[in-house]
Amino acid sequence: MKLARNNEAANNTQGDVSDEEDDDIHETSSMGSTCTDNTSNGSESQINRKKRKRSKRKSTKVMKPIFKFSCYVKEDHGQSLFGCLFNYNLKNGELPTFATVGSNRVTIYQCENDGKITLKQCYADPDTEEVFYTCAWSHDVETGNPLLAAGGLRGVLRVFNTASLEGHKYYIGHGHAINEVMFHPKEPYLLMSASKDHSLRLWNTKTDICIAVFGGVEGHRDEVLSFDFDIQGTRFMSCGMDHSLKMWRLDTEPMKKAIQNSYTFNEAKNLSRFPSVNEHFPVFSTRDIHRNYVDCVRWMGDFVLSKSCQNTIVCWKPGRLEDVEVKNNETNTTVITTLEYSECIIWFVRFSLDYWQKYLALGNQTGRIYIWELDTDDPVHPRCSTLFHPKCTTPIRQTAFSRSGNILICVCDDGTVWRWDKINNN
Repeated sequence: MKLARNNEAANNTQGDVSDEEDDDIHETSSMGSTCTDNTSNGSESQINRKKRKRSKRKSTKVMKPIFKFSCYVKEDHGQSLFGCLFNYNLKNGELPTFATVGSNRVTIYQCENDGKITLKQCYADPDTEEVFYTCAWSHDVETGNPLLAAGGLRGVLRVFNTASLEGHKYYIGHGHAINEVMFHPKEPYLLMSASKDHSLRLWNTKTDICIAVFGGVEGHRDEVLSFDFDIQGTRFMSCGMDHSLKMWRLDTEPMKKAIQNSYTFNEAKNLSRFPSVNEHFPVFSTRDIHRNYVDCVRWMGDFVLSKSCQNTIVCWKPGRLEDVEVKNNETNTTVITTLEYSECIIWFVRFSLDYWQKYLALGNQTGRIYIWELDTDDPVHPRCSTLFHPKCTTPIRQTAFSRSGNILICVCDDGTVWRWDKINNN
């Protein structure tokens, strides 16, 4: 892997927004649509005035913007950026740091206090045909150094130590592209990957062992596009091109034993490979929520948020609403609400929740961002606002919130990275 420090890789990004443009944009581009009359000279006939008085006009409720535009940069490869994610494991006082993936690059940026984005590091894969699709942050428990995992087209899972710039690891096991990676919420060394080969794999990045493979008999029948751990890390939900959502457990006795053994197993001493668990049977599976590719799923407490390329995000619960635990082989689902938007019928577009799960953000294929306020008196009908910028016109592949929720980042198909800052209403 090639590595460029800030000074060496500075030509990989460029800021295209001038201060004068910024001033104009702040006034006009933070909100969605408004209704205006298209009269050319501002005058009306007496008849038209009377007609207008009689007709009842529907009042469109326009929400005030939650975020305002700060800046954007463009990576010099000009290809699609498929993923972005903030590092939530920073020490107090450190500036927010996030990573983007696209082309054969994994790039790390820092958000400055003045609203700018600064390039910190850039990794370029030696294979120019590689395309990174996804990334995830964790940390080394012993040193506290941040760890960054990334995967993509070649199916090779890479883990970088971004502080020491040494000891980069890679894992080969998937038979096809890796669509999403994520670290376990409780075990910083456990890394999960979802692949085009219809399976998910659980890795121990401390001992470089593949702990388990999820797929097979009752697994996904097509690409696995997304997954998410619940807050306790005892289960995860996966989804894919087969229109299905499947829930798997990590707290079964065989799985807990395999995870525990993965920390002490020594392949050199045992003269054999680690006995990876092959899990063929999810505890829950449904195809009743969506009728097309399911390309993003996230837990929100005991509820699930899932998205398909049908202009809706569905909030639902496995089983019945009153059930405390999901029964094995449960077939019932309870839909809580649906969040509707427009112009997002392409797949591999992922939404994000902030750390406290108060906001949900999703970009569409025309460069607009929808933000739902989930922490409301009526969570079934959350308030929604829209962000847009006149220069952001290509599909937004993913959004990401900083840990504080004050910064929103989105990445686009034209290689641009956009920063929006929360408006302080105080």
